[in-house]
Amino acid sequence: MHVNHFACGMQYAAIYNGSVHLASNQWKSPVLKKNDIGPQAYRDAMSHFAGHVHVVTTDGPAGRRGATVIAACSVSDTPPTILVCLNCENPKNEPFVKNGRFALNTLASDQEALSVGFSGLTGLPVEERFALGDWDVISTGAPTLKGALAVFDCELIDTKDLATHRVLFGKVTGLRTGDNLRPLIYHDRGYHAL
Repeated sequence: MHVNHFACGMQYAAIYNGSVHLASNQWKSPVLKKNDIGPQAYRDAMSHFAGHVHVVTTDGPAGRRGATVIAACSVSDTPPTILVCLNCENPKNEPFVKNGRFALNTLASDQEALSVGFSGLTGLPVEERFALGDWDVISTGAPTLKGALAVFDCELIDTKDLATHRVLFGKVTGLRTGDNLRPLIYHDRGYHAL
């Protein structure tokens, strides 16, 4: 006689020659409890989330600004729309909204120094940050990085503030793709090439 055992919902089941026999209360699923999730525990868990590194830039009446971001993605292809998350508690990020435009510059593996420079960790002033790369403009006037894997030049169409961050929604009005190079990835609090 052939016997297979398997879990079936809250019960334990055995199959004897094709017939299923349930044995109640022999197997119970663990009860998951909610716990308080502090900021450090959340950041530690998110460090395991691998993300592509970008530099988001703007220029206009409110001034020039650039910042390194991981939190950026596509929203739609009709019309082409992307989103970028920025720390809204940093007043230096206000030009992105006031200028009404931004460019998302997707970095290649050899552009780590650029990412570090725009991260704010080095304390470089704006002009020194931009001196780390070769820039031009496509359609909106936001600085676009020559040599980036991809550039999405956007008109700001909406924003949403949530907790510590502001989500920028941009309609892509200009696009450029670079050479097929290896992307720069951030994972486990360090840079990696894919």
